[in-house]
Amino acid sequence: MRILIAEDEQRTRQGLVRVLQSLRDEYEIVAQASNGKAALEMILEQKPDVVFIDIKMPFMDGLSVIEAARAQGIKAEFVIVSAYADFDFAKQSSSLGVIEYLLKPLTRDEAEAVLKKIENKISGKNSYSRRKSRNLRDKYPDAHPMILQALDIIQSGYAGKISQKKLAEDLGLSQEYFSYLFGKNIGENFSTFLREYRIEQAQYMLREEICDQRDVPYQVGFSDSKYFKKVFREVTGKSPSEYLSEIKE
Repeated sequence: MRILIAEDEQRTRQGLVRVLQSLRDEYEIVAQASNGKAALEMILEQKPDVVFIDIKMPFMDGLSVIEAARAQGIKAEFVIVSAYADFDFAKQSSSLGVIEYLLKPLTRDEAEAVLKKIENKISGKNSYSRRKSRNLRDKYPDAHPMILQALDIIQSGYAGKISQKKLAEDLGLSQEYFSYLFGKNIGENFSTFLREYRIEQAQYMLREEICDQRDVPYQVGFSDSKYFKKVFREVTGKSPSEYLSEIKE
């Protein structure tokens, strides 16, 4: 994984380099920038997989760098490492598809966790990318019979209100036991699975033009289009419009 670090404080930058290099040999620091202008130039030239970037830097702030890089088609994952626990900064970074907003000093555990998250996303090893089949039973043929019934209910009713509590009651199970069975058989908790399945269906509807793009959120169980867009980006790494643009290229 090719990593670029943009940080104006030399001591902080060197510390981050040491932390990342201590993790795995596969993590290669391809460039370091001490200001925003240089960072953008290096990002466009090196096209790294990951960029660790501060917000407040000379010449060009980190959020502007990310916005400019996105406009140039850069697909890198951005990790903000800032001294400021600022809600507005965090909100802006989220709208730009930043994968994490972390506070200085970055610990070894935090660095390892975020890089693992990025690796899973890039390599497609996350649970979402494994579920390409539209028939859920086909994806989990060896699941417990009760969980297969639950998958049938999810597949037929994902556009409506589905709760773990109600689903467990419908199957005659306690919520605790259902949660245990679901996690054991599916490999993730119910709420995460349902959220990602809904986004998978949204992608299908967008790709196949099943309905008007504006109606997609409501067709897959979301009552708020803004929240739908937020979840869509969290799951796929792209906004709905970016996803559509990509598949039409």
